[in-house]
Amino acid sequence: MTDTTKQLRARANMVYIVMVLFALAISVRLFTIQLVEGEEWRAKAEHVATTYRTVQPDRGHIYSEDGRLLATSVPEYDVRMDMIPDGLSEEMFSSKVDSLAIRLSQLFGDRTAVEYKRDLVDARKRKERYHLVKRRADHAQVQQLREFPIFNLGRYRGGLVTEKRTVRVHPFGRLGERTVGYMLRDSTTIGLENGYDQYLKGVTGRRLERRLTGGVWMPIDDGEGVDPVEGSDIHTTIDINLQDVADDALEQQLLKHGAVYGCVIVMEVATGYIKAASNLMLYKDSTYSEAQNFAVGESTEPGSTFKLASLMVGLEDGLIASTDTVDTQKGAVRFRDRIMRDSHEGGYGKITVQRAFELSSNTGISVAVNRAYEKDPKRFVDGLRRMGLDLPTGVLVPGEPRPTMRNPGEKGWSGVSLPWMSIGYEVSLTPLQTLTFYNAVANNGRMMKPRFVSHITRNGKVTSTFEPQVINERIASDKTLDIVQGMLQGVVDSGTATNLRAAHFAIAGKTGTAQIARNGSYKQHGVSYQASFVGYFPADAPKYSCIVVVNGPTMSGYYGNVVAGPIFKEIADKIYSNRLELQQGVHLAKAKGPSSPISLSGNSADLRTAMEALKVPMVFDTESEWVTTQAGDSSVTLVSRGIPTGAMDLVPNVLGMGLKDAIYILENRGLRVRFEGSGMVKRQSLPPGTKATSGSMIVIELT
Repeated sequence: MTDTTKQLRARANMVYIVMVLFALAISVRLFTIQLVEGEEWRAKAEHVATTYRTVQPDRGHIYSEDGRLLATSVPEYDVRMDMIPDGLSEEMFSSKVDSLAIRLSQLFGDRTAVEYKRDLVDARKRKERYHLVKRRADHAQVQQLREFPIFNLGRYRGGLVTEKRTVRVHPFGRLGERTVGYMLRDSTTIGLENGYDQYLKGVTGRRLERRLTGGVWMPIDDGEGVDPVEGSDIHTTIDINLQDVADDALEQQLLKHGAVYGCVIVMEVATGYIKAASNLMLYKDSTYSEAQNFAVGESTEPGSTFKLASLMVGLEDGLIASTDTVDTQKGAVRFRDRIMRDSHEGGYGKITVQRAFELSSNTGISVAVNRAYEKDPKRFVDGLRRMGLDLPTGVLVPGEPRPTMRNPGEKGWSGVSLPWMSIGYEVSLTPLQTLTFYNAVANNGRMMKPRFVSHITRNGKVTSTFEPQVINERIASDKTLDIVQGMLQGVVDSGTATNLRAAHFAIAGKTGTAQIARNGSYKQHGVSYQASFVGYFPADAPKYSCIVVVNGPTMSGYYGNVVAGPIFKEIADKIYSNRLELQQGVHLAKAKGPSSPISLSGNSADLRTAMEALKVPMVFDTESEWVTTQAGDSSVTLVSRGIPTGAMDLVPNVLGMGLKDAIYILENRGLRVRFEGSGMVKRQSLPPGTKATSGSMIVIELT
């Protein structure tokens, strides 16, 4: 035997010994696992194959006030197929795949039968165990799938696999979608879905499940599982019919003016319940959709709608009277290094504070407020805070910011902050916060907390109720409220919103046109405009308040009465025409008026003679030549009409007067008079308090 042979044999023996030792080691390990550690490993295997898994509960429904579904949960499925299940032979697959492809094409309609067949054949060649057939199939479609060729062989022979998940749907589409809210992919909720999530989400359960071939989990009843508890249902205050009206009116006006976004809120005066809330934003495809809750979450400088709050502070403090005269100085007034301008070129001359409000004169309101509070601006800001304008409403919808309102001495306060704040700049409010304030004025000073939800039910039984809640019992005195309610009606009767006059009921409100800085800077990026109208109706028996805000109109005007006002009027008209109880309420309010049929304006002596002849009780509150009557329950009070005797260039107010008295007063001012109709004056072409040269024509319209 050669040395080479010996070396080869030695190496072979070494390899043999190593293999024997390796086999012996494996045998020892197997013996140990099976007999010594068997129980431990069997327990681990059992744990891997079975585990307790979380079971999600069904989420509660969201209903409109009349019980119609606004949001609900429905099952949705991804349809997959195990292309090589144990019981599916090649012969069976080949003979049935054409029929299956045809049925799939007929059911889903997204691909032809040829395309479905090609997809299935290719997937089988690739031996896919989890091939996607269709995403987001509904429950009815899945039930039909189970009867299709191949799939009807069952899970383990036909290969059909369905993955169920629950999705949230809105039966009314975009109507109120942003207010109602929705769930994002990461289960984050927004809108009412978020604000009332604690009620809607229910309680998760758990159950023991075993994993089968293909990753499918099968429930096992071990007596230790916990069933999930479904969520409660919330019942909103939303009137879906009114929501539809608001949404349509808003969209049409946004399209007309090419606006960036807009919102509408309709509130019930007595309760604060929100009846409609629409938020529409322009998308790149030039359509409008609900995307962001501007009504609750977008805080901007309100502009002229804030003038109401400014005057109420002055009236409450006794530093401003509605009859005070302010000089608008040809529409431009300097405050330190800045000039306040009116939108009306040339201004209005000398007018009363009330007329300045009705005409939305920036110079008039700012002069009145600055004159009253220039030496103590903190008192003005304190008055605003006293009415609750620095506080959020607390509505249970996430995202409401706190109003911004500086104090004198704080960073950002300047020598012109007071006059600019008085007309709605250097302060910011959301549309809902502004509406809540106006709603309080309509509600005789009682400020109500806005509510979107009235009650919660579980299995048809009421578990929680959200009654109307007062957040400020009295924002102002009766005297102040009476004055500003008249001023708000004057805006529509003879001010900036005469285009909103309704035929059968009165509207009270305020227009707003605010300059909005682009990208936070007026100087660098220029300005856009925000048009608004906020008010209530019917003015003599308020039932609903409403705010309309349109941001960034780009064509056909940008003033509040032109852009936002028509939306308000359309909503008010449709509510009135469809609500019999509202019409009855207006008639009842009129029926509860004074027993006297007399409520006129005119010459004092003539009116006294007429009252005496009719045997109407009178109370004399003035010796003025020209008076107006205030009808009470049992008597009529004669008060001064306030026809100025000095300023002969100012147009007098002859509304409510008879033709003879109106012509006498107007012609004495050097005006030429033309009249239409008969009865009392209901409209005059030249606004009261404005300047007019001698010989100017004025047209008066009679009832």
